[in-house]
Amino acid sequence: MTTAVHSPGATTATTATAASPGLQALQLPIDGMTCASCVMRVEKALKALPGVQRAEVNLATEQAAVAVEPGVGAQAFVAAVRKAGYEVGTQHVELSVEGMTCASCVSRVEKALLKVPGVTSASVNLATEKATVEMLSTVPVQALEAAIQKGGYTVKARDTASPSASASATPAWHWPAWWPVAVAAALTAPLVAPMLLQVLGIDWMLGGWAQWALATPVQFWLGWRFYRAG
Repeated sequence: MTTAVHSPGATTATTATAASPGLQALQLPIDGMTCASCVMRVEKALKALPGVQRAEVNLATEQAAVAVEPGVGAQAFVAAVRKAGYEVGTQHVELSVEGMTCASCVSRVEKALLKVPGVTSASVNLATEKATVEMLSTVPVQALEAAIQKGGYTVKARDTASPSASASATPAWHWPAWWPVAVAAALTAPLVAPMLLQVLGIDWMLGGWAQWALATPVQFWLGWRFYRAG
């Protein structure tokens, strides 16, 4: 089995059992939130989805707890959060499946995997006996294995990476979540400086075009997600 994590927002939280009867509870790792307004936007986006009964977002843990009716796919949550201007932590997992003999077997395994809460997509290759799954990074791999085994198939024992393989594996690098704030601060510092210098009796001001060049990226590039989120 190989696993590739696509977001630093992944945490140790797992898919939970719904507290309310008939509902499923999901934990979504959210990346890119910086303030209370971000929390409100994410909650609004999640609550707007059909079937969602409750959505609570925690800025400190970068997690969204959602209570949803069965049948609502995780892909809908991922799309809603991304449309709001943020990211959901996902991972790709590849499993070796034994016991498949025909296209019907492939279909059954795919359906079983897609029923696991938190799975966004599943593709099974009969020739290679491999199942490739994209899911929330909070979903345990054991849940996938259990779903396959419940369908009457066997998951091959996962390979244990050798020390050399582990040492050579380099995790994907991601921009830190605070980089837009740092860039915005650097660009706006020359705009704020004249006001501070006036306190010292220094009269200095940037030219109009220079101010425009510094302010435009902050407003319409770094701040674009706020316009998109509405």
